[in-house]
Parts: sequence; C-alpha cells; structure tokens
Amino acid sequence: MQSYLDCIPCFVRQTLQAARFVTDDVGIHERVLRDVLRRAAEMDLGASPPVMGRYIHELIRRFTGNDDPYRTVKEHFNGYALKLLPGLRVKVENSPDPLEAAVRLAIAGNVIDFGTASEVNESYVSEAIEQALSATLPGAAVGQLRKAIEQADEILYLADNAGEIVFDRLLIERMPLEKVTVVVKGGPVINDATMTDAEAAGLCELVRVVDNGTAAPGTILEICSGDFRERFQAADLIISKGQGNYETLSDVTAEIFFLLKAKCPVIARDVGCQVGDLVVRRGQDTCTNRGPAQK
Repeated sequence: MQSYLDCIPCFVRQTLQAARFVTDDVGIHERVLRDVLRRAAEMDLGASPPVMGRYIHELIRRFTGNDDPYRTVKEHFNGYALKLLPGLRVKVENSPDPLEAAVRLAIAGNVIDFGTASEVNESYVSEAIEQALSATLPGAAVGQLRKAIEQADEILYLADNAGEIVFDRLLIERMPLEKVTVVVKGGPVINDATMTDAEAAGLCELVRVVDNGTAAPGTILEICSGDFRERFQAADLIISKGQGNYETLSDVTAEIFFLLKAKCPVIARDVGCQVGDLVVRRGQDTCTNRGPAQK
C-alpha cells in the first residue's frame, strides 16, 4: 500500500506523540519533529507508511540513546495478556466454532498498538475482547482461512505487537504446530514483538520462531534478511497480523490472509471497510465485520 497525503499529518502526530511518550526532553521533541518535517516534504508517496515509521523511530532511539523505549509497555501487556490467556482459551474451546473464536480474539489483540494510539490501557483491551467475541465474522472469510490452513504444508505467521502475540497463541494452537513458523521483528521498533516477546508469550516452546532481520513497523521485504525472504517465498500460507504488515504486503502476490483491526481512515478506505472493523482479507478479497466506528 502506498502512502497518501492524509498520512503526512498523521506522521507528524505520531512523531510528536512518540517523542513525548519516550522522553520529557522538549529539545529532543523539537529535533525529531523538525527532522521528520524535512523528510516528509521530500518523501516518496509510493512507499508504504512503515518506511516513514521506521525512520521516525530510528530518530527517536538515536536522539534518546534508548534502544528499546517501549520495553516497559511491552512487558506490561505481555504479562496482562498472559493472565487473560487461560480464560480466553476456555472461551475458544467452548465455542461452537473454536477456529472462528480464535480468529476474533487474535484480531482483538491488535488494539495493543502504540503506533496508532499513545494511550492503550487494560480497559481498552477488555472492551476490544468483548466486542470481538460478540461480533460475527463472515463465514466465507473464516472458511477460506480454515481451508488454507488445512491444505498448507508451510505456514508463516507474521506477528505484530507485544501483548497481541499472546492472543495469537489462541489461533496458532488451532493449527498443525509442526507446520507453523512465527515471525517477529529483528529489533525493537515501537511496541512490535521481538524474540524476547515471543519467548515471554511461550511461543518458542510451541512452534518455530524466527525474526525478519529488520526493525521496521511492518514487513518491508527489500530490507528483510535473506533467510526470511526465502521462508516467505517458500510458504504455502502467510497469515499477516496488523496494519503495518498490511501496509507493506497488501500489494504482494502470495497466499496471504490479513488479520487486523482497521484503526485509521486511510487503512479503512484502502481495505474497503469502516474504522473499527475487524478485518479478515485474503489477497485482494475483502471480508470484514462492520462494527462501531472508533472516535
């Protein structure tokens, strides 16, 4: 997905929001913002939004000297999600359609996203869970995913955020584990999941986990490691979580299912849904659950 003019004010908002989140130093806020404004004036709108996102958070890490400024937030939401996991697993197992329930809960976890919101709290996550459990995903979407999982020999599961990765376990546990490889980021960026978060979520004891070789809020294939690109090409099925992965892979030709919550108008317009919708999209086909728009 390309960047749009509407993305530019959002980049500016995200820059100031992120800079203020990680430091109280007003001088750093100004330096980062001025640098991003210069970059935005010259950016290639044909590039996906995570290209600019990667640049923004590289600046923040460099200017603050903090390689992982969201570490405390990630640890908190990993712990919170792990506390919820046993109860959510019971809900999945008692559901008339456990796979569908697991899909809905995996998408619910996508609200733990500090790239789009600076104030994510436990109440917000609990509300997202209740909304997801009461929503009805189109049978065609889940049916397509179910069939793809059954037919695939190599499944690549692209994780998104810390905390959310615990919710992903509910869906991964419904798959043939020997066929699944989970992919995390190669280094810290925002609150995206890294190998440390996969270990905290217990995924490394469950399935094979690898990183994509880069620290970007999405999957920018041209800068990912050769090992990851080989796995990507060899996979029969790719399950892609979150907006950043959608933005960077929506134009890629492959057997991909995108699972996310549409959290911004640009994404919603590109997918063909409303802000706040739960999205299950296979390639160029869009299947959504229309829900209340976020304010």
